[in-house]
Amino acid sequence: MDISKDISEWQKGFVTHSASETESAGETLAAFIPADTALLLEGKLGAGKTTFTRGFARGLGIKGDITSPSFSLLTIYEGQRQLLHVDAYRLTQPSQWDSLLIDELCQSPWNLLIEWPENVRGKEPKGAWTLTIENADADGRRLTLKKT
Repeated sequence: MDISKDISEWQKGFVTHSASETESAGETLAAFIPADTALLLEGKLGAGKTTFTRGFARGLGIKGDITSPSFSLLTIYEGQRQLLHVDAYRLTQPSQWDSLLIDELCQSPWNLLIEWPENVRGKEPKGAWTLTIENADADGRRLTLKKT
């Protein structure tokens, strides 16, 4: 599958049909999303948010295992840009976001990926983008990007 680098195609949405295609989409987006930008990853449990993040990290030249930071809440990776990966699933109040000290941890150039952003609504950085990942059919995922 050839993943478009055209932002308008991402805004219309497209379907991936495997984990490797979803990872490739992440890798492609990492190449053209601006530095110092947050990406809010919306989708149900098992939608492919961490799979997408794995590809995004690869697109930033990050090696090694990329896993969901469910229990630690935040994992920081170093590559061509700093990647901060937050899993806000266990946060029950948006105010808990402040205890993660994200503003203090970001070192330009960075990208911040937030899984379960609805749990910290109102705390996301200004200028964030939202990527919605949802079931498209039995084996497909629809990815749609919008400027928040």
